[in-house]
Amino acid sequence: MITPVILAGGSGTRLWPLSRKSYPKQFAAFDGDRSLFQDTVLRFSGADMGRPVVVTSEDFRFIVTEQLGEVGVLPDQVFVEPEGRDTAAAILLAALAMAEDPDRLLLVAPSDHAIPDAAAFRTAVEAGAASAQEGRIVTFGIAPDRPETGYGYLELAEPVTGTKARPLLRFVEKPDQARAEEMLGTGRYLWNAGIFLMRVGTVLDAFAKHAPDLVAPVQAALDAARPDLGFLRPGAQAWGETRKVSIDYAIMEKSESLMVVPFPAAWTDLGDWEAVRITRADENGLVASGNVTAIDCRDSLLWSEGEGQALVGLGLDNIVAVSMADAVLVADRDRTQDVKKVVEALRERRAPQADTFRRDHRPWGWFESLALGERFQVKRIFVHPGGRLSLQSHVHRAEHWIIVEGSAEVTVGETVQVVHENQSVYVPQGSVHRLANPGKMGLTLIEVQTGAYLGEDDIIRHEDVYSRD
Repeated sequence: MITPVILAGGSGTRLWPLSRKSYPKQFAAFDGDRSLFQDTVLRFSGADMGRPVVVTSEDFRFIVTEQLGEVGVLPDQVFVEPEGRDTAAAILLAALAMAEDPDRLLLVAPSDHAIPDAAAFRTAVEAGAASAQEGRIVTFGIAPDRPETGYGYLELAEPVTGTKARPLLRFVEKPDQARAEEMLGTGRYLWNAGIFLMRVGTVLDAFAKHAPDLVAPVQAALDAARPDLGFLRPGAQAWGETRKVSIDYAIMEKSESLMVVPFPAAWTDLGDWEAVRITRADENGLVASGNVTAIDCRDSLLWSEGEGQALVGLGLDNIVAVSMADAVLVADRDRTQDVKKVVEALRERRAPQADTFRRDHRPWGWFESLALGERFQVKRIFVHPGGRLSLQSHVHRAEHWIIVEGSAEVTVGETVQVVHENQSVYVPQGSVHRLANPGKMGLTLIEVQTGAYLGEDDIIRHEDVYSRD
C-alpha cells in the first residue's frame, strides 16, 4: 500500500495572469473540467493506493477540500501550514505523522504537474516500488525531448535504456542553452520531476543524517498540532522556527541511496506559458484556447479566460497573449520565463491584479465584483448547496440582495425567510444577517452595496460554521 503525499501550497507567478497568489495554477483547469490538483489526486488513486495526505496553506484549505469533494476523494489528512517553509518541512511533517509505520511507502508529488498518461505513470511507480521497499529513495526522471533550460536534470552513469530503476549519480541545476544541448546529446540525463517514492523509515533516517536541525521543530509543530474542521494545523511557533529549504537541498543531493525510474511518456510542470504551448501546439506551433480567433498566426499561444471576451490574433508569430477579465498579458515567446517580472512591477504599483482575481473564493462559494463606484459596489455571489455565510453585520454599508438562480435562506435580525428567484431582500446598515443555500442546486444572487466604506474588512462575524476569525 502506497500513501500519496500531495504538496498543494505553492503560489507561482510564471503563469500570470491565469495563476496568481490567491488562486495558483494547481487549482486551475488546463485541459477539460478538472484542475491539475484534481488530476494529481486521481492519478494516485487505486487499489494499491491509500487515501492521500495533502499539505496546503491557510489560503487554499477550503479550495482543497472543495476540489477533493468534486472528484469524490476523501483524504487521510489535510495539513494546513501556518506559513510556507518549502518542501522539506512539508514532507518531513507527513513522514513524522506516520512514524509508527516505518515500512509504509510514501509517494510525494507536487500538485501542479500535467501527466496525461496516468496508467503509464502508475507503471513507473510499480517499477520503483521494489527499490523503495529495500530502503532506497526513488525519484522519477523524464526523458527529455529538447534542450530545456527551465528544468533541473538527473545524471546517470550510462545512457538511458528501458524503464527499470537504476542508480542516480547526481542532481544538476538548470543549465544554460549550450550546456543543455550538450547534456541532451549524451543520453545520460533526465529531467528532474521532483516526485519521490520511499519508505517512511528511509526518509526519516535521511533527515536525521543530513538535515537533523529540521527534525526537532517539525516534530514539535506536529506535537502541538490542533484539529480544525477536518484540517490539522501544526503548532505555529515551532513551525516558524523551521529552516526554509527544499527537499532536494535538504537531503536528496546528499543521499547515497537514490534510484531513478525513467519515464518516457509526456510530462510537464507547466512552469511557464511556453511549456503550456509545447504540450498543446498544432502543426503550426499554435495554441488557441477559449474564445479565440487566430488568423494567419503561428508559433504562438492565444489564451482567453475572460467571460464573454473575444481574443483575436492577426498575423502573430512567436507571441504569447493571455486574456483574463481583469488583465491581459502580451509577451514575446522567448521571454515567458520573465513573466514574474511583470508581477513584481504590478506589485510595486499596488495593482490588485498582481496577486488576486476579481473572483474571490470562499469556503461557501465565491463572489466577484461587477461594478465599483465611490459609494456603491455590485457583486455576483455564488453559494454552494449547503453553504452558509457567517452571521455578520457591517458598520458602514447596507446591502440589497436579488436572487437570480436558486433559493436562499435569509436571516435579517430576528426574521428568517426563504427568498426565491426574482425576489429580493434589503439588509439595513448595522443589521445582523446571514445568507445560506438550503437547496441541492447552486444559489446565485446579485448584491448591491451602498455606503461610505465598502472594504471587505468592514465585517463583524458573530458566528461562523467555518471557524474563521
